[in-house]
Amino acid sequence: MLILLVIDDNELIVQINEGDTEAFRELVEKHQDIVVNTCFQFIHNKEDAEDVAQEVFIEVYQSIAGFRKDAKLSTWIYRIAVNKSLDHIRKKKRKKRFAQLVFLDSSEDDSEVFKVPALDNPQKELEDSERKKILDYAVNQLPKNQKIAITLSKYEKLSNKEIATILDTSVSAVEALIHRAKTNLHKKLNRYFEKQF
Repeated sequence: MLILLVIDDNELIVQINEGDTEAFRELVEKHQDIVVNTCFQFIHNKEDAEDVAQEVFIEVYQSIAGFRKDAKLSTWIYRIAVNKSLDHIRKKKRKKRFAQLVFLDSSEDDSEVFKVPALDNPQKELEDSERKKILDYAVNQLPKNQKIAITLSKYEKLSNKEIATILDTSVSAVEALIHRAKTNLHKKLNRYFEKQF
């Protein structure tokens, strides 16, 4: 019978700081999927997200000696992933993102805020594709912290408490950011659709 030893993050940090490359490999394997997914939610290109994820782990390796254990390791890595993703977007000056989730609704029900496209109807799929582009553009125009908060909340499904830790702010501040982000998105989308008709 094979027994797998699961080493906790604190022990991994100790081993990495002692120069154990195997411990670092284990840390990467443990957090790789969530880092790639986080990067993808900002960048919306799989290859670019994987490249940025590599940059994230290089930063983790170079900075882990200075990691303060006042937050979870995963939260610290999230923060690096968010910052690297935003740096990547700035460098590429991206205005167009390819979102998986498509349209901001006026409903307060979070399950209705972003809707998944229907793939069985070509006309509906075309409309949803256009809505994706519009929403992507609108999200990109939000102030930095609003964009981070709404992306981590609606795409990554993080709790307001987790987002507060990543942004180094309070839960109430995160709630305000998400509220303002929704309000701003509604205004931007309403203005867009008013111009179309």
